[in-house]
Amino acid sequence: MKTIIQNGTIVTATDIYKADILIENGVISGISSHYAAAPDANVIDASGQYVFPGGIDVHTHLAWPFQSTGTADDFVSGTRAAAAGGITSIINFTNPKKGQTLLDNLQEWKKKAELSLIDYGFHSIISEYNDHVLEELPILADKEGVTSIKLFMAYKGELMVNDREMYKILKKAGEAGIITNVHAENGDIIDELIAESLAKGNTEHIYHAYTRPPITESEATGRALAIAEAAKAPIYIVHVSCADALQKVAEAKKRGVQVTAETCPHYLVLDESYLELQDFESGKYICSPPLREKWNQEHLWNGIAAGLISTVGSDHCPFLFEGQKTLGRDNFAKIPNGVPGLEDIFSIVYHFGVNEGRISLQKFVEVLSTGPAKTFGLYPKKGSIGIGFDADLVLFNPNVSRVITHKKQYQNVDYNLYEGTEVKGTITRVLSRGEEIVRDGYVIGEQGRGKFLFRNKVSKVQSTVSAM
Repeated sequence: MKTIIQNGTIVTATDIYKADILIENGVISGISSHYAAAPDANVIDASGQYVFPGGIDVHTHLAWPFQSTGTADDFVSGTRAAAAGGITSIINFTNPKKGQTLLDNLQEWKKKAELSLIDYGFHSIISEYNDHVLEELPILADKEGVTSIKLFMAYKGELMVNDREMYKILKKAGEAGIITNVHAENGDIIDELIAESLAKGNTEHIYHAYTRPPITESEATGRALAIAEAAKAPIYIVHVSCADALQKVAEAKKRGVQVTAETCPHYLVLDESYLELQDFESGKYICSPPLREKWNQEHLWNGIAAGLISTVGSDHCPFLFEGQKTLGRDNFAKIPNGVPGLEDIFSIVYHFGVNEGRISLQKFVEVLSTGPAKTFGLYPKKGSIGIGFDADLVLFNPNVSRVITHKKQYQNVDYNLYEGTEVKGTITRVLSRGEEIVRDGYVIGEQGRGKFLFRNKVSKVQSTVSAM
């Protein structure tokens, strides 16, 4: 059956205009000033609503083992939450076992994702270096369509690689058409700061921030960018949390480094003071990098507006409050690092960005859809509204507000970072490849309908900078 979306205001990264959309076989087949209703068509009235391209969250940790436990959302609950929140595609991180090949690990993760409600891809994490890893990278891109990997500069003994290994991997990845995600924190210094803090009996949760100060992020960011520059390879800095790290990105861009930067909604609206909440409420907000002093938020929003930051990803790494976060009730170092956010990223960025005048509607689409699609090899199939694009669409009523609460969420966690926050705008419908999967706040799509995303190689990171 054909689907016609009538009377909506279409928003892309460059344009805003009123038009109708014709969908056939899951793809946008036409855009016109008017399509008349037809007997063989499902007609959706979008009067008074924006029609956005579906959100693409390129930073999720569904079904992820970490720090002696594992994240609370799998590909069932996690992709239902994503859909409810306007996200129609995700790129999830793998997590290889010691000694396991990248290709074998990828097959395991594909199996985990078979019940996904929405389309999905993977970033392959490399947590230990060997020559075989370098041999696998071209195969990963050519045969599997996985054109992104991730390296960690922290979590020594678990995930961390050293500078020499990073250089060799970045160089080979760039030659293979792969972009490298980097978690940029100076793990060695952080480990020492944590040890010093614990030795002094400083176990309160605020010390999570004090032992991961901005200098450990900015130093590692600058070092990662220098290594990428030497390797002549594209690099993607995940979860930029502070002004100092963003400055390193700006300097590298001026030097011509092929860098794309990401931030997360919690860094845009939450701050270090949440780590001082009483009754262990602070434990809910432990993530790495940590929440920063509030003044950094203005720099991050300005970075988005100016194009220094081209993606907002949720870094959805959810742990239950009871039984997981409470492992560190008396010691910040024992709290699993990670927060939920997949279901509310759309609302948070729209409300605090567009509604409060920090960014334009076009920029909103750019950082949540077009930028991620271009950076990670999904464009022009995903990331915009145009003829030939997948009909991944979000209908959004900007005139209705809602209050965020864990009592009305699909995320499989017993709290919400933004509990009680009133946000302007609500998602009324979500379509994935032309199929309606969310209607009036309820997920109606079937599990297992999501498709694996075989992505294009990355020859050069394309700029997605647009006017405010």
